[in-house]
Amino acid sequence: MANALQFFYNNQVFVYLILGILAVWQLRKFTLAWDDLRSAAFGLEQESARGRVNLAASMLVLIFLLGVSEFSLVYFILPGIPEASPLLTPTIDLLATPTITLESPPAEAEAAPPTPVPLPAANLDDNLCIPTQLEITSPETGETIQGVVEIYGSADIPNFGFYKFEMADANTLAWLTIQAGDTATRENLLGYWDTSRLPTGDYLLRLILTDNQGTPSTPCTVQVRVEAPSE
Repeated sequence: MANALQFFYNNQVFVYLILGILAVWQLRKFTLAWDDLRSAAFGLEQESARGRVNLAASMLVLIFLLGVSEFSLVYFILPGIPEASPLLTPTIDLLATPTITLESPPAEAEAAPPTPVPLPAANLDDNLCIPTQLEITSPETGETIQGVVEIYGSADIPNFGFYKFEMADANTLAWLTIQAGDTATRENLLGYWDTSRLPTGDYLLRLILTDNQGTPSTPCTVQVRVEAPSE
C-alpha cells in the first residue's frame, strides 16, 4: 500500500499528463457524437449518437474524478500516513546552494569531528512572512521542539487556493512536504509536525501559499532545533 501511494506521489506529473491527454481525446469524441446527435434524422441514428454522447461524458467525469483523487492523495492523504510519507523519498531542492570545498584539509585535521555546515544566508534573505496572511507564529525561530508539534500562524491571502508545510535539514536543504490544507486560517492552528523520527539537529520549516490560479507565494520560513524524544 505504501509503495503504491509513493508511486503516485513520485509520478504525479506523468499522471496529470496522461489524464490530460485522455480528457482531450474524450472531449473530441463527445463533440463529434454531439454533432451527430444534432444532425441525426432517424430514431435509430439518434439512439446510437446519444449512446456515444453519454459514454464520452461519463469518461470525462471519470477522468476529472481521477485527477481530483490524485490531487487529494498527494496533498491530503499521503502526508497523514507515516509509512507512506514523502519523508521516505527526499526531493532535492534545485535552488539550494551547494557547499564546495576548494582545498583538502591538513592531514592532522582528518581525525577531527566534522564541522556543521552553517545555514546559507540566502534562505533567510528570501524569507517573506506577512502578519495575518502568511506567517508561522509557533514554533518560533530558535525554539527547541520535540515530538508532535502544533503549528500556529496565518494562511489567508486574496484568491486563496491551498497551503502546505515543508521541512528540511538545515545542512542539506532537501525540502519535503509534510502537510497541506485547503482552508484559509488567521492566527490559529494550521497543522501538526511529527518530529519524533527526526535525528537531533537544526531544521527549517516553511509555509507556502498557492492561490486559486496555481501561483505559489514566497515561503515564510523559521529555523528550529529538534531534540530526540526523552526515553
